[in-house]
Amino acid sequence: MDANSKAQQRAAGAALSAKRGETKVGDLQGASRDMYDSMTEAELEEMASTGHDDLPEHKKDD
Repeated sequence: MDANSKAQQRAAGAALSAKRGETKVGDLQGASRDMYDSMTEAELEEMASTGHDDLPEHKKDD
């Protein structure tokens, strides 16, 4: 699962860091907290590693 925006990629990176015990879960907010609760470490790693050169800062609402 690739990230749809740079913001989503950063949120996945923050959640991944908490999953690995590198940061505190209590420091997570919003989307990163939701991702931490609902995604596996492998899913987060895949999303966080998405190339970001062609991603928009935020996903546009459809």
